[in-house]
Amino acid sequence: MVSLSVHSRSKPHAVLNDVLGGSAASVLTVTFCMSYALLIFSGPLAPYLSYGVAVTFISSAVIAAVLAFGSSIPFAVGGPESSTAAMTAILASSLLERMAASSQASPVVPVLITFGIASIATGIVLCCFGVTRMGRAIRYVPYPVVGGFLGATGCLILLGAVRVITGMRLQFATLGQFANPLTLSELAAACVMALILYLTWHRSRSPFGLPVILIGGVIAAHIMFWLAGLSPTQAQAAGWTFEPPPNVSLMLPWSAIEIGRYPWYALPELSGDLIAVMFVTASSTLFNTAGIEVALHRETNLERELKATGLANMLSGVFGGYPGCISVSRTVLNFNGGGTGPLSGLTVAAISALMLAFAPMLLGYMPKFVLGGLLIYLAADQLHRWIVESRRRLSVPEYLSLLANIAIIVQWGFIAGIGFGVVIGCATFALSAARVNSIKYHFDGSEFRSSLDRSRDDQAVLSAHGGKIQGLNLQSYLFFGSANRLYQHVKALLARHPECRFLMFDFKLVTGIDSSAAYSFAQIKRAAQDRGIKLVLVHLPKATEKALRSSEFITSEVSVVPELDHALEWCENEIIGQHQGLAQEEASLRQWFTQILGDEKDAIALMHRCERIEVDTGETIVRAGDAADSMHFILEGRVGIMVGTDESRTTRVRSLGRYTTIGEMGLVSRVPRSATIQAEIASVLYALNADQFEAIKTDDPALSHKLLTYFVSVMAERLTFANRTIAVLRR
Repeated sequence: MVSLSVHSRSKPHAVLNDVLGGSAASVLTVTFCMSYALLIFSGPLAPYLSYGVAVTFISSAVIAAVLAFGSSIPFAVGGPESSTAAMTAILASSLLERMAASSQASPVVPVLITFGIASIATGIVLCCFGVTRMGRAIRYVPYPVVGGFLGATGCLILLGAVRVITGMRLQFATLGQFANPLTLSELAAACVMALILYLTWHRSRSPFGLPVILIGGVIAAHIMFWLAGLSPTQAQAAGWTFEPPPNVSLMLPWSAIEIGRYPWYALPELSGDLIAVMFVTASSTLFNTAGIEVALHRETNLERELKATGLANMLSGVFGGYPGCISVSRTVLNFNGGGTGPLSGLTVAAISALMLAFAPMLLGYMPKFVLGGLLIYLAADQLHRWIVESRRRLSVPEYLSLLANIAIIVQWGFIAGIGFGVVIGCATFALSAARVNSIKYHFDGSEFRSSLDRSRDDQAVLSAHGGKIQGLNLQSYLFFGSANRLYQHVKALLARHPECRFLMFDFKLVTGIDSSAAYSFAQIKRAAQDRGIKLVLVHLPKATEKALRSSEFITSEVSVVPELDHALEWCENEIIGQHQGLAQEEASLRQWFTQILGDEKDAIALMHRCERIEVDTGETIVRAGDAADSMHFILEGRVGIMVGTDESRTTRVRSLGRYTTIGEMGLVSRVPRSATIQAEIASVLYALNADQFEAIKTDDPALSHKLLTYFVSVMAERLTFANRTIAVLRR
């Protein structure tokens, strides 16, 4: 029984709080809607202001009611916003410009049909975003583009406010018309009203602060009129107050006759403004939802908000209304006023519907500078948010692009602003991303090894020769800017480590690669091939591998290994195998030199004086006519002695295999080479140049004597062989 009594008392209390919170939010809704109606239905549409008031409150009632039930925030309050109202005003102005040559008497029905088309199209797009979860993509729109759009709406609201107050469009051609004292007085009074709103309501955000200020402004204005000797009729005639529009009933524009009269030819030309309406509504929904999350510390469902806002806009379009979305100020005010459920949103919808009867009467007593001052305040607040406050969050290039985007939209429209914003956003992103280092860290084989346990001898080999393995751990997205920096880094790395024989790239943290980056990798491949370096790719994603294969970077010369540990193990095995081969080679060379010189110590001394040379099949070792500045010990392989013939061809006169020497006669006599020496198969030679031979004669005469003795014995053997050949030929 206790729980039932508590529940019975709490439910009426919650209902009362919802009604009070909704009533507080309705005050803002009514005030804003009247100012939005004046903003949209100004200039040529001013005679149809009563329709503008009606359609504005219809839009507010429908959107508030739908969001009350459909939003993920139970106490959400929605309706037309300053940004969406500004875009709607631009859309109406564009339609009127294209209908100027038409003979149609009243433009109000085509305008309402255009509002309906824009609202329905916007609703469909928002619902699709919500259903497909594509709405999150709007978060990837560059901030300067969004800021430029919304900052430009602030400028458009400001220009609309001037038109509401003076009845004239602010342009260079009309500046002279603003010089009369009455116009300047109206603008000054509106600026004072905007300043009062900033100094009072902007700082306090009291639920009833705005209506009190506006009512006080209306009373003060009428007192000033009375002191100046102006009656209400005279004040209206002088342009200080609005002429009360007639009461109108709800008008649906979707009759067959009106649809047939609609200027459909102008619709393609309005596509840019329609896209701008959709973009601004979607952006406002996103930013307002995020603002409510921050202000009230509540998590929202963006997809649900998009679907609810889309449905609300479609229903608003059915009644000829224009787009809107959830409102930060009205939702927060509703919550602070006690609203916690959908009844508060329904209260806003009900009061908006009741204002269809009372708003025209209220406008008849409303001075222009009061609502004009409210518009100036809203415009200034929007401009301050996106021009002043955004400066702290943006870099200098991004902020300059935001300002340029605002100027382009105001001057040439939203399509030009979209193009400029996207181009500048992409360029700024590319420059920023190019500064991100694509290399997370660098390692070599002496400090970073595989998990394979090795013997002490193998570990000693890797410690001494681990620098032959150079590795780079890559990260982020690789494109033309970052990939070129990677190429420059690799060139510097190879210059610092000429001993490198294995260059490894770890793609584990790489998110993607473009075609220009593949070109940079082709440059890396050429640089590696020139130095005889093997490229090894690790953790290569399928998409990246496909891009590199299509650019012919990955060929048989490039190894692709799934894991880094296996790649390191393979490179280590290659180095150890090469070192073991060199050790065996050195042992064979030492044994051969010991046989030649008769002493192992002399053999080691001669080895230190020689330079190891590897030659491939067909490679020229020395050419005929070159200076004889070295001799060669052939340890492995075979070389041929080639001489020229009369037919400008060469022929082999002799072939020399392993453990033989060539060029010793030239080294001693210093006469030019008489023949060309080429490798018949891949060979390993040790060259003793003339400078080292002279150093041996100076530093180690005994070794020099043994070498000369060996040279003489070789020449004697070759002379004996030549004599036997001559004897055979004489038979």
